[in-house]
Amino acid sequence: MVPRKKDENEKGYAYRVLKNSIMSLELKPGEALSETELAKKLNSSRTPIREALSKLKEEYLIEVKPQIGTYVSLIDMNLVKQALFMRHCIEKEALRLACVDFPEESLIKLEQNLLSQKYVTGKHGSELEFHKLDEEFHRIIFAALKLEEVWRSIQKISTHYNRLRVLSEMKFSNKELFEEHEQIFNLIRNKDFKGIEDRVTDHIKTPTEGHWEMLLKDDSEFKEYFKQ
Repeated sequence: MVPRKKDENEKGYAYRVLKNSIMSLELKPGEALSETELAKKLNSSRTPIREALSKLKEEYLIEVKPQIGTYVSLIDMNLVKQALFMRHCIEKEALRLACVDFPEESLIKLEQNLLSQKYVTGKHGSELEFHKLDEEFHRIIFAALKLEEVWRSIQKISTHYNRLRVLSEMKFSNKELFEEHEQIFNLIRNKDFKGIEDRVTDHIKTPTEGHWEMLLKDDSEFKEYFKQ
């Protein structure tokens, strides 16, 4: 059981636990959900569970089929591609700003994050920890630029994209991603404007699309995770 945070109400707790379980693929795409069973597992009444599921439905993470049931939504490649487009465009601009002026304390945070990434890179069973550090690496950049709400907007539209990333990171090596983060760090530190386009494309677009093809193949063990 995930412990409840101080002053966290039942709805907030249910929402946090369920969303984390969906985003980490602990609750798999297409998996059926029961309000009664979830209430038992979270030691809660059904009302907070129902409210949490309703909020997750608004984020495209839950699908309700009338007279059939409630399910974790399948990964929708249309939503993935929209999130990919948004990240590719916005992160290029964010890095341009970062190369103009980036706080020294934030650069130190990025370097500390990279040290943590290096520790878990390539270690079996550490894929989710690496993914969290990956997300934090990018969040630090946006926070340093005072663009926290932009980052939150990116995260809101990226629920399907991030699930695909977790799946990809579990299936393939994350060593390449770590090396790309090092390159982004050096780009900011050295104010390397010329390297922005290639670095963002290499990091966000190229490897992701290459892995999609393998995960979406008819003989892929994850084929059923995707909306047809």
